[in-house]
Amino acid sequence: MGREWATSSFDPSHATTADKLPDIELSFTSGRQRQQPGERNKMTVISPEQRLFPQLPGMVSYTYRNDFAKDLGTTLDEIKQLGITDMEFSSTFGHPAERIRQELDDRGMHCSSYGVGYVDLRNSLKKVIADASTLGASFVRVAWLPHQAPFGLVQAQEAVLTFNSAGHALRDHGLTFCYHNHGYEFTPHDSGTLFDLIVQRTNPDAVSFELDVLWAHFPGQDPAQLLDRYPERFRLMHLKDLRRGIVGDLTGHTAPENDVALGEGQLDLPRILRSARDTRIDHYYIEDESPDFAQQVPRSLAYLASLSRSR
Repeated sequence: MGREWATSSFDPSHATTADKLPDIELSFTSGRQRQQPGERNKMTVISPEQRLFPQLPGMVSYTYRNDFAKDLGTTLDEIKQLGITDMEFSSTFGHPAERIRQELDDRGMHCSSYGVGYVDLRNSLKKVIADASTLGASFVRVAWLPHQAPFGLVQAQEAVLTFNSAGHALRDHGLTFCYHNHGYEFTPHDSGTLFDLIVQRTNPDAVSFELDVLWAHFPGQDPAQLLDRYPERFRLMHLKDLRRGIVGDLTGHTAPENDVALGEGQLDLPRILRSARDTRIDHYYIEDESPDFAQQVPRSLAYLASLSRSR
């Protein structure tokens, strides 16, 4: 169906230095880590019109989780320095939703997606709706289903019921519910997986999905094939990469140090992004759980800017 990039598409009026100077080598810096002479990223930046991924991605707040808990405003300033204005808040980090919204507004930033726990979705839905609305989010997402390993059919069936119920309630308040895969859902079931069961038994009008590409790849799935299989169901994406040599499993766990800068790991990100063009994905977010995220995020941005539409 040849979908164009959606809500966060490239806007020349918000171009970063790299966007405005497409023929020079890209050199992103942040307030935390300034590059020294000779340390520039060796990736040639092509013009936005020729890029496979022409826009700046959003950012998952979990990348800066320790900083957000200490200093909300300074952390947002650091992210804004990278040119990023679209946020997915995976938590409020102890701050009132009203304050987060004000800090975002003051900087010309916005929260498009709000992450909550499964228990809160079930037991505190009114507060979830209130906080998401205050933040200005369009999406509410859950990224983990509490369970004792291995994740099984009973947990998947319970999740389907909860997602359908909560999804309808959220929709009535102008919010879209998304479930974020975390690896364990790809336990084999019938001719597919429990993730397939969750997708197929949830109501498309009430339940959508956020594809975390690392947590699809880790248990042995092909993220591009998932996008091809369910192009209408995915609305959000986490852009991540997994250290080479790491062997995955169905636990949904790996060391934070195994997150690496985009393009430096195992995932075939160009292929994934090409498949994503034919889906309903509205927002793409970088999530980097590594303790080295401050050095890796600029490299990830440089990598995305270097990808060409041509194969």
